[in-house]
Amino acid sequence: QVQLVESGGGLVQAGGSLRLSCAASGRSFGSYFMGWFRQAPGKEREFVAIISWSGGNILYGDSVKGRFTISRDSAKNTVYLQMNSLKPEDTAEYFCAASPMVSVETRFYIFWGQGTQVTVSS
Repeated sequence: QVQLVESGGGLVQAGGSLRLSCAASGRSFGSYFMGWFRQAPGKEREFVAIISWSGGNILYGDSVKGRFTISRDSAKNTVYLQMNSLKPEDTAEYFCAASPMVSVETRFYIFWGQGTQVTVSS
């Protein structure tokens, strides 16, 4: 069984920062890419960022480039999403997920966490 557990969400004012964590357990993730997605009420799930466990491959969604940074700690089996200069439009449920390939599409992700809510007030 595979588990992904997100944490670090909360309420923050516009311009502030949050760091999300995604702890992976249950099996080796050395061959998986780890991604972050977000979903606002009434909207489709949106790609945010992805990183390989080697750290050599990183992609960002256009809406977060220059503001968000994805990183990982392989020893802790944890992936992070540092979010700076937050905007009200960043408000969403944030999910981490694991995929065997580099992809921005949800259908290629096999394992998902339960999500953590991020709310940015104006």
